[in-house]
Amino acid sequence: MQSILLHAPGELQLTGMPTPTLDKGDVLVKVKAALTCGTDLKAFLRGHPQIPMPGPFGHEFAGVVAAIGEGVYQFKPGDPVMCVHSAPCGECYWCLKDQGNLCPSVMETKVLGAYAEYVRVPAHIVRQNMFPKPDYLSYQEAALLEPLACVVYGLNQVPVSPGDAVLVIGTGAIGLLFLLLLKARRISRVIMAGRRSFRLNMARHMGAWQVIDVVEEDLAKQVHLLTRGVGADVVIECTGKLEVWEQSFHLCRRGGHVVLFGGTPKGTVIGLDTSRLHYDQITIHSPFHFNPVSVRQAWHLLANRKIRGRELITGQFSLAELGKAFSLLQAGEGIKYAIIP
Repeated sequence: MQSILLHAPGELQLTGMPTPTLDKGDVLVKVKAALTCGTDLKAFLRGHPQIPMPGPFGHEFAGVVAAIGEGVYQFKPGDPVMCVHSAPCGECYWCLKDQGNLCPSVMETKVLGAYAEYVRVPAHIVRQNMFPKPDYLSYQEAALLEPLACVVYGLNQVPVSPGDAVLVIGTGAIGLLFLLLLKARRISRVIMAGRRSFRLNMARHMGAWQVIDVVEEDLAKQVHLLTRGVGADVVIECTGKLEVWEQSFHLCRRGGHVVLFGGTPKGTVIGLDTSRLHYDQITIHSPFHFNPVSVRQAWHLLANRKIRGRELITGQFSLAELGKAFSLLQAGEGIKYAIIP
């Protein structure tokens, strides 16, 4: 089969590899669409601790069952499927505490290699996080299951009610998925803040209550005006920039919630106004990854058309053109690109 290897930062190699063999409970998926994401872009530009080099990469995908291992009865060859690239063990300390997203084996056994013709999905992922794809849902939209599951898990940590003002900082794919999820949960007062006008226009088109161009406008001042001096009930940080993490605490109301979703480099440190944190009773949430509950919720949202993510996919490329897609993303063009083997 043809597969893309990330040989080193900035260096991709299209190569022939043996088609994966299956163990008991595994499923071989013929990839119909794989999506680019921020994590893959970071790995391409400078490497990533969770993506070994040289090696296969890509982890957002949907496709058709090509073969099944012994003991698989819920799927058969030819079935269109959608799934995520990891699942917890179900037996460790964190799993028994209902924190399967923190299970050590989640990252150790994750599936990489979606930028390929075929990908092997291990049995524990098949059991927990593989689902049938409805015929009316495109493979490209079905591949949004993984990032949407992360977003669902993140929002599940926060008490949000209709009428609340929610500020989402960052208008990339994750920020826009938060917008779509908040709208699906009938949260109408969603403020989107970002830097690129075409993404802000997209957010407005997708139903944002207000948009703030942080290049042209003072973010704190605009949030103050829009919330009548109170601050946002919930602030969701989606940029992964240290200065935005710090700023987020000053944009929510007393008794409000801050969701630090965007990942930052290991070892970095931020400064906090401890008086604001304590006396204004700010609650911090730092959601990581997803759990099987959020994956199933994300599947229901996509399968029942409660969330329509087609607009997030700017265009499509072949495997050999993956580098071109990353170059566009590096230049700030587009949201996500579909890679079609």
